[in-house]
Amino acid sequence: METIKHIFRVDRREINYLKITIESYNGMAVVKTIDPYEALIELQISPGCETLVFELLNSLVEDESIQISAQTQ
Repeated sequence: METIKHIFRVDRREINYLKITIESYNGMAVVKTIDPYEALIELQISPGCETLVFELLNSLVEDESIQISAQTQ
């Protein structure tokens, strides 16, 4: 099964929180830190879970004021 990969820039201080939060939804996505200094993370999303992951990210942005911006690959 091939995962869907998206890269995001976040606040460095939020990397661990995002990893714990996203990965707590077992099997939905995995967070990989690409560059801790540039605060780039890669989300490896299970097929069929993209909508749920993006809803979660939108909720984190709106409700918790976490800055997340998509990066082109």
